[in-house]
Amino acid sequence: MYKLLALIILSVSLLSCNGQQNIKQHASMNKLKYSSSPYLQQHAHNPVHWQEWGPDALDMAKKLNKPLIISIGYAACHWCHVMEHESFSDNEVAAFMNDNFICIKVDREERPDIDQVYMEAVQLISGRGGWPLNAFALPDGRPFFAGTYFDKQKWMEVMGQINDLYNSDYSKVVEYAEELTKGINQNPIDVRSQTDELAFSMDDYISLKNQWLKNIDFKDGGFKRAPKFPLPVAWEFLLEYYYYTDDLEALNAVELLLNKMAMGGIYDQIGGGFARYSVDEKWEVPHFEKMLYDNAQLISLYSHAYQITKTKRYGEIIDQTIGFINRELSDKNGGFYSSINADSEGEEGVFYVWSYDDMVTALNSKNIELITDYYQITRNGNWEEGKNMLLPVSKKKKFAENNGLSIEEFDSILNEANDALFIKRSERIRPTTDDKILTSWNSMMITSLIDAFHAVNNADYLKLAIRNSNFIRDNMLQQDGSLLRNYMNGKSGIDAFLDDYALYAQACINLYSATFDKQWLDIAKNLSDYCIKHFYNSESRMFYYTSNLSEELVARKYEIPDNVIPSSNSIIAKVLYKLGHYYDDTEYLNICEQMLVNETTNIMRSAIWYSNWASLGGLYANGITEVAITGKNAVQYSNEVQDNYLPASIFLGGNSENLPLLKNKTGNTETTYYVCKDKVCDLPVYNVNETLLRIYASKIDSK
Repeated sequence: MYKLLALIILSVSLLSCNGQQNIKQHASMNKLKYSSSPYLQQHAHNPVHWQEWGPDALDMAKKLNKPLIISIGYAACHWCHVMEHESFSDNEVAAFMNDNFICIKVDREERPDIDQVYMEAVQLISGRGGWPLNAFALPDGRPFFAGTYFDKQKWMEVMGQINDLYNSDYSKVVEYAEELTKGINQNPIDVRSQTDELAFSMDDYISLKNQWLKNIDFKDGGFKRAPKFPLPVAWEFLLEYYYYTDDLEALNAVELLLNKMAMGGIYDQIGGGFARYSVDEKWEVPHFEKMLYDNAQLISLYSHAYQITKTKRYGEIIDQTIGFINRELSDKNGGFYSSINADSEGEEGVFYVWSYDDMVTALNSKNIELITDYYQITRNGNWEEGKNMLLPVSKKKKFAENNGLSIEEFDSILNEANDALFIKRSERIRPTTDDKILTSWNSMMITSLIDAFHAVNNADYLKLAIRNSNFIRDNMLQQDGSLLRNYMNGKSGIDAFLDDYALYAQACINLYSATFDKQWLDIAKNLSDYCIKHFYNSESRMFYYTSNLSEELVARKYEIPDNVIPSSNSIIAKVLYKLGHYYDDTEYLNICEQMLVNETTNIMRSAIWYSNWASLGGLYANGITEVAITGKNAVQYSNEVQDNYLPASIFLGGNSENLPLLKNKTGNTETTYYVCKDKVCDLPVYNVNETLLRIYASKIDSK
């Protein structure tokens, strides 16, 4: 049926999304001018009569018996804005759309639940997906065809064929919609047997490394494919693997990735921060948009690697990337914005690349030969004709030695040059910012700031994390325990999804560990209880992506595999596992264990795409270590312990007996450390080094 659908409609071009085109302005404005989404507002001047998703648009479609066009994208999506410029700004195209369809624009970052449904439709039809996502649906929202990018001619042809089919053979369209909706609603986990007991052993965990090894690019880092996405969760798994096993091959693979990205165009050498992905194998040619969620996760990854290796460059990247986010993605009220587009002046990447002459002007000829050699700048360009990206030719220490300089001397020269280049670049027209604030992405930023605090001992990072968490608590957390997803211009209006709850709960657990302020742990518990009440399916024993109080779409979906962001189910499972130990709550532990049972087969079969699940499996196989620290300076000394990479430990303490594991442990004047496992504690110790020895001794011997 899906193949037949694809044959009836013209072939679809499937292209990636990477930036933004300038928008043609029109005198009139459609209903998107009232939107909370910068992406939707960018379409407010289109002659298309765009509406936001909602009952008004669907009721109008039913009343007029017109099919829906549901066009989905996001602010940093290059091909979304190409199509907007070519088609949606065109009066002829708009007139046909307005006459024959009810046209709905969706920001996938605000409404990932809608995106899930229609993305699955296009994947069922074509086997591929991408953005812009353009779906055609019945007035009730059931899709009958979907594609991605169309140029103007094909878009007109596709719409013409859809319109003819809808008006001449409506029953056939309904048949397509019913079949496609049936496919979208198929959830294999709904019929999975739930009788298996957990049988995930450390041997199973150790065997997973082979799946990474056969896919790793041991020359240029990352996985053997192009384009290359950082996929931080996959490399977090290898760092944890190294922690459990002392396997240097796993650590070396992560270091290779981090070193290659640090020397590639994917990293902004003078401004800090990472682009979303690289189009080539060497991390040299990025798609230039910068996303908050990528940078948050990469700060965490570099922080964890720095804790293990103490590599100076990793510390620099942590500081530079947080500096970029503070400078360019920070809201005055404490939140963080979503992304920066790739395009400015109608061209992708023009803000970031250099001609040889521009660089000479910026540096005022000072050390020009040294800097152009280091960044591989040529008169003809090292990328496209006449354009150069900043691509360090080697590690700084090696380059300094080759040029007869100490690393301190070269650092001083390079920093001065980078400052001059940054000032010159700041004179250019800057790409636009998507300044909506999302709970889930901000929660990842809280976690990354705490990770950076532990790695480089910058107390300002912990203060930023607390400020950001206060912002979410005060603006997104509701009195009934629910969350809101978005915030912009003082307003929030979209109910949160499972990733918002799971990631904020995770952030609050991490914040408690760094502060011993129990309000954060209580928030994490309350959010988890809300998820169990409103998202949990007791039959599949997994969590839906949407609440049972949310608007009902044509399908209610799960988010299971891990991708560029770990899946919401894997995150909430980890949250429940940790809370189960903090609160000695068997319900949390039982739910988490069953979720791991559900996904064990997938972990063993496709571990890279179940990296966070595999990480949870490692926690179960090894067991978690509980570290309770009490006394006058408990927080200070706890953070000294946590400055080390300890992924299999949770931390609790202070001077109040407010958790089961703190019973009979408070009241000490001297700072006292208790290392416990399986509810059994060693004798107390009184210094950081002895505590670390006991934590390391609690690992299962996997050699």
